[in-house]
Amino acid sequence: MENKTKVKKGWIAVQVGLEDEDEIASRFHIPIFYLNNPLFRELLDKAHEVYGYHISGPLRLPCSVDEFVHLRWQIERKER
Repeated sequence: MENKTKVKKGWIAVQVGLEDEDEIASRFHIPIFYLNNPLFRELLDKAHEVYGYHISGPLRLPCSVDEFVHLRWQIERKER
């Protein structure tokens, strides 16, 4: 989990957390290559269904922090 620092070139900020639960949204910085990963694309499709395309601020992802951390692990594991 990252704080609200400037995002490095080649990375994007995302906000993760479910609004209908007591979980506080967390901000992460992820490399842009995630956007081409099929697992991440599924999450982007879900985000579109939940939030639409017109959101200001970081990209919001509708999953728990634990689910997002697991997704990152899966993506990183396949990239090696």
